[in-house]
Amino acid sequence: MTTMTETSARFREFKMPDVGEGLTEAEILKWFVQPGDTVTDGQVVCEVETAKAAVELPIPFDGVVHELRFPEGTTVDVGQVIIAIDVAPGSGDAPAPAAEPAQEPVAAASQGDGDAPKGRTPVLVGYGVAESSTKRRPRKGASAAPEAAAVAAAVQAELNGHAAPAAVAPAVPAQGGAPDGGRPLAKPPVRKLAKDLGIDLATVVPTGKDGIITREDVHAAAAPAVAPVAAPTPSQAAPEAPAAAVASASARETRIPVKGVRKAIAQAMVGSAFTAPHVTEFVTVDVTRTMKLVAELKEDKDMAGVRVNPLLIIAKALLVAIKRNPEVNAAWDEANQEIVQKHYVNLGIAAATPRGLIVPNIKDAHDKTLPQLAAALGELVTTARDGKTSPAAMAGGTVTITNVGVFGVDTGTPILNPGESAILAVGAIKLQPWVHKGKVKPRQVTTLALSFDHRLVDGELGSKVLADVAAILEQPKRLITWA
Repeated sequence: MTTMTETSARFREFKMPDVGEGLTEAEILKWFVQPGDTVTDGQVVCEVETAKAAVELPIPFDGVVHELRFPEGTTVDVGQVIIAIDVAPGSGDAPAPAAEPAQEPVAAASQGDGDAPKGRTPVLVGYGVAESSTKRRPRKGASAAPEAAAVAAAVQAELNGHAAPAAVAPAVPAQGGAPDGGRPLAKPPVRKLAKDLGIDLATVVPTGKDGIITREDVHAAAAPAVAPVAAPTPSQAAPEAPAAAVASASARETRIPVKGVRKAIAQAMVGSAFTAPHVTEFVTVDVTRTMKLVAELKEDKDMAGVRVNPLLIIAKALLVAIKRNPEVNAAWDEANQEIVQKHYVNLGIAAATPRGLIVPNIKDAHDKTLPQLAAALGELVTTARDGKTSPAAMAGGTVTITNVGVFGVDTGTPILNPGESAILAVGAIKLQPWVHKGKVKPRQVTTLALSFDHRLVDGELGSKVLADVAAILEQPKRLITWA
């Protein structure tokens, strides 16, 4: 018989770590292992999404996966055990997980019921095992599964616009999923789904084993209500109108839970917009010479292997403008009522990803040569597109560029990334009529917009920075003369 000490020594639990800076939770996006799989120290076992980024988690020891505590799609608090590893496989039969006992669900019998011994009532994963001396919950009989299937079929039939079999109507319990008026049985992800959809689990009809409410049950309860339809006579046809109405109603809106990166973005943007007094200035500039420089650099052997585009020149122009106007590169310390001048530039690049907008930054961008800056930009974009940007890559930014021009947009009024002093929006570069050397000619033109924190940056300073960027893009040789 395995003792508690031996069990503790044999099985090791891996808890959800704080993969960011003070984050409190993360969502399990994908498991790369399953119970029974062999894992080694450093092997990635799952991918999780925090409020900042998607991160792969490596396991810190060798062994065999014994149990996955949470399914994919579950939001888990930092510090909760997410996986149990058998570090000494083959040393004996593995005990059943505490949250999923091997024995049949047994509760203490009421007086006079000598067949049901007093015992422990198993509950769902994450809730432990509770001692119980109450009357056992009536177990489903042989007809329970067919009845549950009939109920599910009836719900589906209603949603499809067909008549529900009259025989299943009495099988719907009035108490929904609440056993004996108590707490409905459902796994944590199902409870969260019900909460997101605004569904009271006590009203949900369970179809899972032993009366457990499933995700399908919650979705069925969330579907638009349909009036009961009596079983049709042979001469009656099922009405089609209700089905169309249900489909139309369900297609009119989609509810998407706000979580992870998207939730963090929303909170940060609201905080920034209502904390820092924003000012935005605009300038339209002829960037024809910059576009010619981009074309020439693409053919330059010193730039081989790196991506050259207008954003590269714009980034370098902003870095030069900051060098000429260093006071713009600062942060506001509200607690100490101080302006913190930064003597380095961590250049943020806003990147749109399937999980939302993120702003990774190039560390010490001010020290990089043009080829080094191009390589860093390429790596940043690729990593963001693949969803592999780490929290560290998004921390410590000082100034940001957002390129709305890739969407064909002329310009915008960007909101500051929290903790930063300025953000430059780059509009679409278009061929437009422009007065050049006294004549109207077609030229490559774009509009720049610079938003800045007016506590740190006054109108004069902000205007100088924006004017410098525009001047460099109009005459890119200033990258050399002003550097």
